[in-house]
Amino acid sequence: MIVGLTGGIGSGKSEAARIFAELGVPVVDTDVIAHALTAAGQPALQEIAALFGQDTLFQDGTLNRAALRERIFTHPEMRRQLEALLHPGIRAQATQLLAQQAGAQYQILVVPLLFEAQGYRDLMGRSLVIDCDESQQLERAMARSNLQAQDVSAIMKAQLPRDQRLALADDVIVNNGTLENLRQQVLAQHEKYIKTCIVSQSIS
Repeated sequence: MIVGLTGGIGSGKSEAARIFAELGVPVVDTDVIAHALTAAGQPALQEIAALFGQDTLFQDGTLNRAALRERIFTHPEMRRQLEALLHPGIRAQATQLLAQQAGAQYQILVVPLLFEAQGYRDLMGRSLVIDCDESQQLERAMARSNLQAQDVSAIMKAQLPRDQRLALADDVIVNNGTLENLRQQVLAQHEKYIKTCIVSQSIS
């Protein structure tokens, strides 16, 4: 079973994924793949510069992520162009990594745009949304990423509205509390998924 894990910016999905990994669950994170595909020397960088301008690269050829983020979150069409450029490669690598760990009882596939981007829902059996109040999202994202409030708000507006994301979720963890509270909820979901896998195996 593959569980697609998602949530809005600042919701705590990366922390939840880390806890799943501590429990021994294989985790494939599309953000990690995206960073690798846009690392120095990767072919995608020149395509990004051609599409969005040379100022999206630093002089040493590395990606100016802040400049690119500002460009795409103020111009929706540019964001769609970037997704069209990167997501096929991200999906291909994610599929390969999932296949390499196919012996696990279940896996976590972390996709920030799970419901927005094409092709990821075909890979998963269930979806898990990490949710929190929007005020918490804003506060956490500003603290974690050194972003200004207007930058975080722009990213939130570009993502699927919170109510729609919750409506599409099979499972939800509400992350308004402490790290320990999040850990307990992840553990509960982990036990639920293990039981689901055991039942499925016994039926098959």
